[in-house]
Amino acid sequence: MSQNVPTPHIEAKPGAFAETVLMPGDPKRSKFIAENLLDAAALVNDVRGAQGYTGLYRGKRVSVMASGMGMPAMGIYSHELFAFYGVENIIRVGTAGAVAPRVGMRDVVAGMSCCTESTFGFQYGFLGNIAPTASFALLRKAEDTAGRLGIRLHIGPLYCSDVFYHEHAQNEEALVKLGVLAAEMESAALYLSAMRAGKHALCLCTVVDNPRTGEHATAEDREKSLTDMLTLALEIA
Repeated sequence: MSQNVPTPHIEAKPGAFAETVLMPGDPKRSKFIAENLLDAAALVNDVRGAQGYTGLYRGKRVSVMASGMGMPAMGIYSHELFAFYGVENIIRVGTAGAVAPRVGMRDVVAGMSCCTESTFGFQYGFLGNIAPTASFALLRKAEDTAGRLGIRLHIGPLYCSDVFYHEHAQNEEALVKLGVLAAEMESAALYLSAMRAGKHALCLCTVVDNPRTGEHATAEDREKSLTDMLTLALEIA
């Protein structure tokens, strides 16, 4: 493992990351988690501003590192953490837009699987459609822990897109009919990377946009008001 580190994108030394890494997209959120929710957090990576920290949560070693936006960035970081740093579990802690009518602002969703038009999975050589799927072990922990903490958790498929400003957006009603809960941009790459590596991954997201109602969270809300999701992720870590 050590002969491959540091990598082109992570400057951390061997053993710098815990077995479980929380991955927000925003580096500021990574810093917020480290400074406010972890004890004795130390900066272990700052290449390209993708800040990574390792600290303690209730006495257990946990890491947090930003992934940046989109599947290509998530694919790079998740692969390097799984392949070169001995990471066993990555929990994405991100934001999403509501798709299902029953999902409201600031609700927490857990992606059991995801639908995507991305070609990320083509690299694995399978000629059909690969189904990006969460780790059942992490998903079961998330459900059990949410129940214990009294957090309302929606579990179901996500829609993971390569494009934010889409000239021909996907038919949202078709996604609603398929039971899709919310839309985001990283889960498919994370799940496929974990499946290929034989590791565990889960995408947790807080809903910060609702196209049906026109509601949108501010940048400050996105950074700081994700308490339920972050508590859930840390407890299952």
